[in-house]
Amino acid sequence: MDRSDVINLPADTAWLHDADAQAVCAALSSEGGAVYFVGGCVRDALLGIAGSDVDLATDQTPENVMRLANAAGLRAVPTGLDHGTVTIVTGGTGFEVTTFRSDTSTDGRHAVVCFSTDIREDARRRDFTMNALYAAPDGQLVDPLHGMQDCLNRRVRFIEEPQKRIREDYLRILRFFRFHAWYADPDAGFDPDALDAIAQNTAGLAQLSAERIGAEMMKLLRAPDPAPSVAVMRQTGCLGIVLPGSDDQFLGPVVHLEAAMGHVPDPVLRLSALGGDTAEDSLRLSRAEARKLKQLQAFGFGPMSLAEIAYRENADVARGAAILRAAFASQPAPISALDEISKGADAKFPVKAADLMPTYQGKALGDRVRLLEQQWIASGFSLTRDALLALE
Repeated sequence: MDRSDVINLPADTAWLHDADAQAVCAALSSEGGAVYFVGGCVRDALLGIAGSDVDLATDQTPENVMRLANAAGLRAVPTGLDHGTVTIVTGGTGFEVTTFRSDTSTDGRHAVVCFSTDIREDARRRDFTMNALYAAPDGQLVDPLHGMQDCLNRRVRFIEEPQKRIREDYLRILRFFRFHAWYADPDAGFDPDALDAIAQNTAGLAQLSAERIGAEMMKLLRAPDPAPSVAVMRQTGCLGIVLPGSDDQFLGPVVHLEAAMGHVPDPVLRLSALGGDTAEDSLRLSRAEARKLKQLQAFGFGPMSLAEIAYRENADVARGAAILRAAFASQPAPISALDEISKGADAKFPVKAADLMPTYQGKALGDRVRLLEQQWIASGFSLTRDALLALE
């Protein structure tokens, strides 16, 4: 184990001072066992990023983890015993605790593991060097594979042999691009060994379920600027496999226009800019995501005014349509459109069906309401109830 005596996580790392997290550590080390914070929470603490899930790793078997937790009055839930994971709940918070592991076999999607007491073995089965970082309960960094410098330099690299890591789980191809979008130094480029290994293994993506692909792609598209990663996905042949028929040429402009219009980064909007023949099925979108994607694709390239879109749907969809229209037309951010969208979102149609009865009934009533509503929209939402009812 390569343990530094001088490198500690920042003293203001919140979870180092969390009583519940420390209670779990105390329980698991009560008989001399080792326990460490691991992975994303350690990486993000080094990078000054808050809010990561707190996971732990230990040399204790899952059975011992449960026994030690119960002895300390904590609730232990066997959430993944076959893979060595127990969730310990205390103070209303669940902490995933996983026994050190090594892989005995992999098939590109799943791994058969055996438990270990060697932290280096556990580190070597992870994906990227920046994720193979551990911290003792007191915050002292443990760096078995010398990944700290990659982390601090924001360099995304596979552990040891990239092809071997990828063939253990082909989802790591998409994770590479997602991590690059979120954590990499944008000026440093992409690791050439990783790209070479990815380009040689793109066929493995076909083994992955649409659910796993979709989850990774949506996480990637939530990044502040996913455009460089998606462009390299295209160049390596990955994009066409996971999203057939897509084209990333408008993704960069959409990201820029989002920022210019104060629009929160929107993965579904960005997905609509990519296009693709079967995005809903290829990425196994949720019903809400699929509905929004269809709305954006329809309104982004349709004739309806932004104000009417905001009135009929909401301001979020209207802003998305405005961004798509500007991106595809290579136009600057339509800032003036924000007032139009706001006006439409706030508009309330002043006529009710009861106002037209009994003169109009049944289908005639519905037709009359829709006609007056269209005239009201065409007036810029300015016609009053009385003016509308007076129309012939």
